[in-house]
Amino acid sequence: MQTEVNAKEYIGDLMARSRKAQRTIEHASQEEVDDLVRRIAWASVQPEFAKKLAETLVEESGMGYLPDKIAKIHNKVRGALRDMKGRKSVGVVEDNKETGIIKIAKPMGVIGALIPVTNGEATPILKAMFAIKTRNSIVMAPHPKAIQTNNMAVALMRSVLKEQGWPEDLIIGVDKVTVEVSKELLRSCDMNLATGGPGMVKEAYSGGRPSQGVGAGNAVSVVDETADLADAAKKIMMSKIFDYATSCSTENSLVICGEVYDRFVEELKKVGGYLVDKEEKVKLKNAMWDGKGVLNREIVAKPAKRIAEVAGIKLPEGKTFIMIEEDGVGPDHPFAAEKLSVTVALFKYKEFGDALDLVNRITTHSGPGHSCGIHTMNDDRVKELGLKVKVSRIIIRQPQCLANSGAWTNGMPMSLTLGCGSWGGNSTTSNVTWEHLLNYSWISYPIKMNKPTDLELFGSVAVSK
Repeated sequence: MQTEVNAKEYIGDLMARSRKAQRTIEHASQEEVDDLVRRIAWASVQPEFAKKLAETLVEESGMGYLPDKIAKIHNKVRGALRDMKGRKSVGVVEDNKETGIIKIAKPMGVIGALIPVTNGEATPILKAMFAIKTRNSIVMAPHPKAIQTNNMAVALMRSVLKEQGWPEDLIIGVDKVTVEVSKELLRSCDMNLATGGPGMVKEAYSGGRPSQGVGAGNAVSVVDETADLADAAKKIMMSKIFDYATSCSTENSLVICGEVYDRFVEELKKVGGYLVDKEEKVKLKNAMWDGKGVLNREIVAKPAKRIAEVAGIKLPEGKTFIMIEEDGVGPDHPFAAEKLSVTVALFKYKEFGDALDLVNRITTHSGPGHSCGIHTMNDDRVKELGLKVKVSRIIIRQPQCLANSGAWTNGMPMSLTLGCGSWGGNSTTSNVTWEHLLNYSWISYPIKMNKPTDLELFGSVAVSK
């Protein structure tokens, strides 16, 4: 049983250690920080360590699928390193002779980071890499069900720092986790990276420190009549079952054109989908939520077989995700919201305008600003979707949970911290990376006068009267 922690004293000590360490890296060269980042990444993707880290999280949290967690470590760490390689984060990063502006990148100081239980294996590594790349130190507070995992990741990275002659306290893990400890961290650091539940993200934004937070996920995918239905079904299945849907980017709803609805449902069945009937839908609803609308932990990030057992549904052999037909959005239609499970709601639409409306209604209800996708061969539809939906990421013909946070087959930045813009109460719509952890000093030289005439500036408006 954990003894009571004085949050202010505990975090105060960690912050003092972190600030002392940060001063040693504040004036490091680009070559030095890049070498450290490479070494941290390399140590993290060693097969034996990656497997052990993933095993620890699955055992500790009781969530997720081991092979997918191992793959997540290998892909996200390598991807983040690829995105950082050759990029300047130290000294002069821009020198524009035309404007007379020179930009100099500088660290922010101590980064306070919340680590979610759903991605507790790879997130601490990525956030630490981002911090070192930008010459910051970092203090990471995990979810209570991921403390051992966080400790293991931090211990490995600290050993790399020690081997290279740098202070281990550039990377510190919080091992006495309480809500008040996490709040105190958010109030004490120079910059917050808040990945986690909406309550702690809100706390990060209200704590008085600069913050980069995330919003809730509830990804929606549209499937229109031009889609390759077999391909779309396969990709949606890959995303839906990856790590048993721990990702905030996994498809929670499918908005399907009525013209191909029945055929597409059959394609989904072929790749492991099970469509519940009306009676089973009621059982599933009662099993997944309590009377106050809170998700049952027994179904979160669990295999379909376990969810069916909890609901009292007989699931045929070979079925890996569960489909529910839905016709409404709102409090009376919980399947339209984020479900953190291998369950997906199916909606039918007639006209494409109805699909756009559904996407906005679903994401406004749950997961505002996060993401949506579309399976179509019509580029005009892609553009129309992009212009009219209020989300930060629009993924075309891809498995959303594998694509939103960056993939080898798209250009999205590799990250496990996904901003949702003002729609989701965040300060950015970007995938949050090392580039969000820099201050810039702007140097301005005088340049030749460039004030335009009123005619040049206002055009016909200036001469209309």
